[in-house]
Amino acid sequence: MIDLLLSTWALWPSVVVFAVAAAITVVGATRMAGLGDTLADRTGWGEAVFGAVFFGAATSLSGIVITAVSAATGNPELAYSNAVGGIAAQTVAIAVADMFYSRGNLEHAAASLSNILFGCLLMAMLTLVVLANLLPPVTVAAIHPVSLVVVAAYVGGVMLIRSSNEDPMWQAVQTGGTRQDEPDEETDDTRTTWSVWGEFLVVGGIVAVGGFALARAADGIVAATGLAAGFVGAVLLGVVNALPETVAAIAAVRRGALTLAIAAILGGNCLDALNVVVGDVFYRDGSLYHAASADALFLTAASVLMTVVVVGGLLVRQARGVAKVGFEGVLLLGIYASIILVLAV
Repeated sequence: MIDLLLSTWALWPSVVVFAVAAAITVVGATRMAGLGDTLADRTGWGEAVFGAVFFGAATSLSGIVITAVSAATGNPELAYSNAVGGIAAQTVAIAVADMFYSRGNLEHAAASLSNILFGCLLMAMLTLVVLANLLPPVTVAAIHPVSLVVVAAYVGGVMLIRSSNEDPMWQAVQTGGTRQDEPDEETDDTRTTWSVWGEFLVVGGIVAVGGFALARAADGIVAATGLAAGFVGAVLLGVVNALPETVAAIAAVRRGALTLAIAAILGGNCLDALNVVVGDVFYRDGSLYHAASADALFLTAASVLMTVVVVGGLLVRQARGVAKVGFEGVLLLGIYASIILVLAV
């Protein structure tokens, strides 16, 4: 069964699976946006923390499975590339979601301490991943010590962000374009919270399976076209893996859950960085960090740069920019286009 899932599929089955899985992912991620907004209000976690942790987990699950299986079956480069390949594409999805917010700049309206801190956490985790590659390939039980540091950084970071959200020492200046993350007093969903949780988990599982099918189908399509493996792994499959987060972010924007839209992407990226640790644990022949190709490391560092731009946009909070997209959206699109050009050459 594992061999079938990881083997390269023929072209036409890949095309059919891709189309069906894409439709399922779009519908499921759209539904998750509504359920996530409701649960963020009911749990009291807020859109930023809930979106980053639970939304990120649901939309990243398929990538985690691919990384774990790839590492366990002796394909460490694929495991690492899959873990970090979607981060840059998912980050540029913030600019895409911004285009669907007609009232102005998304980062201006959704600026929050939690989203800024999740951006900082992501930069810290990606930096640790790059530093691990520069350190000696020493392992304990075939696990690099930096993996434990990355896990500690994520857990500690989430705890810090949640406590900061409850008693913030920094707040965004309220303007006419600010959309505050406040619980909705009225909701059409009268079910119990446990029922909403149940549907969220079921739909999240469906989206995860759809994301997995998308990645495998895309692999079959690109294999049939003869594109370069590095370009495919770092860019094309990255775009495919970013589809659930992109759809969820757009759906969140359209229903007015602006903070959730950004949190879903930053949170998914944090879990993708944590996914490298999953690959390191399942890879039994040494350090996964030292199996990374130059292209994968370049993409990891470029993802840090893109996250800096996002955090800068949340801090500067430009009210309007070109076509109602802030300077950060323009930069994200430009940086990502440059990444594609560099990897394609």
